[in-house]
Amino acid sequence: MDTALRESLRALRLSGMLETLDARLAQAHGGELGHLDFLQVLCQDEITRRETVAFQRRLLRAKFEQQVTLEEFDFTASPKLPAAQIRDLAALRWLHAGESVILFGPVGVGKTHVAQALGHLAVRQGAHVRFAKTSRILAELAGGHADRTWDKRMRELIRPDVLILDDFAMRQLTTTQADDLYELVSERQGRSLIITSNRAPSDWYPLFPNPVVAESLLDRLINTSHQVIMNGPSYRPNKRPRTPTEKISQQSAA
Repeated sequence: MDTALRESLRALRLSGMLETLDARLAQAHGGELGHLDFLQVLCQDEITRRETVAFQRRLLRAKFEQQVTLEEFDFTASPKLPAAQIRDLAALRWLHAGESVILFGPVGVGKTHVAQALGHLAVRQGAHVRFAKTSRILAELAGGHADRTWDKRMRELIRPDVLILDDFAMRQLTTTQADDLYELVSERQGRSLIITSNRAPSDWYPLFPNPVVAESLLDRLINTSHQVIMNGPSYRPNKRPRTPTEKISQQSAA
């Protein structure tokens, strides 16, 4: 019977049940589980396995630079950081409303960490997320113009529930780049973006060669976004591994 059950589970592709079958059978033999309880916990094992596999798959497709979470972000690094606003964004109401998030401030304050952490939360809730440097996205679309795969590449960028554009508005845009961004933002209407930038949104307009395109794109984007000003000292030195000399100095100071 045991062998027949295992073969049946394999045929039904219920490997989550197979992984815990011995443990559940031991519980049943020991009187811990009745017939219905035994079936219920086996089904729950399979559900858990499938959810874990789906989560790992979404996490892989997100292409995060680092697997970081909001729980591990050090809000004490700077008292100027809007901790309450960031924690409020962790509720993901903006995602369910199809709104966007703009994180801007000087280099090194943790914008990319927070952006990826919010993306990680979205993945946990079942959302499909894609992270990329804005320059990389523009290069991908430029390649699409060259090999006539632009439509396909654009569809892949429209599809995710959350698209994270890191290092937005770093430099002056060409006319083609500006047009590509306009199409991307327009086609993603109702789908969330998370944008990180070293510049305030009001400083983005001069980077576009066509003022009409800039006005149409940025007004639409900015007016449907939660803007988070991240200021303070660099977060990166806190993450840098300390040398033995630094550790000794720190202990002596304590």
